[in-house]
Amino acid sequence: MNKLTATRNLDDVITRVEGARLKISEHHIVKIIGISKYSTSKEIEELYNVGQRAFGENKVQDLKTKVEELEELPLEWHFVGTLQKNKINNLIDLNPSLIQSIDSLELAQELDKKLQAKNKKLSILLQVNSAYEDTKSGVMPEVAVEIYKQILDTCPNLRVKGIMSIGAHVEDEKVIRESFKTTKKIYDELVPLGAKYCSMGMSSDYELAIACGSNMIRVGSTLFKD
Repeated sequence: MNKLTATRNLDDVITRVEGARLKISEHHIVKIIGISKYSTSKEIEELYNVGQRAFGENKVQDLKTKVEELEELPLEWHFVGTLQKNKINNLIDLNPSLIQSIDSLELAQELDKKLQAKNKKLSILLQVNSAYEDTKSGVMPEVAVEIYKQILDTCPNLRVKGIMSIGAHVEDEKVIRESFKTTKKIYDELVPLGAKYCSMGMSSDYELAIACGSNMIRVGSTLFKD
């Protein structure tokens, strides 16, 4: 991917995001996270050079590699994959801006304990399985608000910033829309508790997600295509 391609890809995503967000409100801001799990550090650098600042990785080891290779750049790193307990310390040492994939109270408390030992704090999102799919991680929508409150009450080293979900993995747009609406309804309940981010929408469905109220999207293939 060269500079021309990077510019075109980012401009295309920004244009579509602008179109979607303005249908809601000119005050509705959407943050774009470039999901770089299938991409090289060089490609991340190309996108950085044309204005993209926030990137997300699925695996702790891949995040470590790219953080080290790109340490000269002031990038904002997000962790978006399944977090295994034996990788928590490694992830804490990388100091990501946001861990988007805390999928249980137990995992939150384990992370909090490890942070306490290192005298650190990190920002997280609670992952919600709004599509009710067995293949997806996350807490069930019915208990999401309660678990969010429990994390706030029991994990002083976590800055709980909102929720994340993945849209239903189906062709039917109505089903995908319903999964997004479910997430947004939970998010609205959490705003009084300080929730700031409703992270939903990926390359295939981010415009629909924004229409349903998303204010953070996770875009990989459309940003990094050749």
